[in-house]
Amino acid sequence: MDHSMHTQRPTGAALTRLAVSATLHCLTGCAIGEVLGMVIGTALGWSDLQTIVLAIALAFVFGYSFTIGPVMRSGLSLRAAIPVALAADTISITVMEIVDNAVLLAVPGAMDAHLDSWLFWGALAFALAVAFVVTLPINRWLISRGKGHAVVHAYHGSGHGEGHGNGHAADEHQASGARGQGQEGRAHH
Repeated sequence: MDHSMHTQRPTGAALTRLAVSATLHCLTGCAIGEVLGMVIGTALGWSDLQTIVLAIALAFVFGYSFTIGPVMRSGLSLRAAIPVALAADTISITVMEIVDNAVLLAVPGAMDAHLDSWLFWGALAFALAVAFVVTLPINRWLISRGKGHAVVHAYHGSGHGEGHGNGHAADEHQASGARGQGQEGRAHH
């Protein structure tokens, strides 16, 4: 029997599946922001630096929002969800953006290619794929230590992250009280 799914920190294949899921989650937000930023910057004829700054900013906005929404649906306030998203996604998005943009800058002509060019879209897809491959082991390592996306998964399925102790005691207590649940396993409050 695989007990890794029943522990607070998964191991082996369960850890790898969770890391893949977290990295795909990050890639989705980054890709939307990155593509939107590159499209806007390229369409407006902005410099490489302006385009990259916009793409990175939008990648963080979309990446964090993809985490904040589900965490808020678990019952946390926006004020409590923001630090959860920052803890869960900052390292992953940062690594993904560094790698992604470094690859784009390294592909000859990619930053000067037009939106109707296969070079633009091919380089962008290649850069995102490389960023995924580089970020995956980092996310796996973070999750194995209870950090990164592991922080978010405490809010999935178990109702408001009971018992995970991530420092949002007041919001968790309020959310738990609103559901009328007891305080078992919440001695840290």
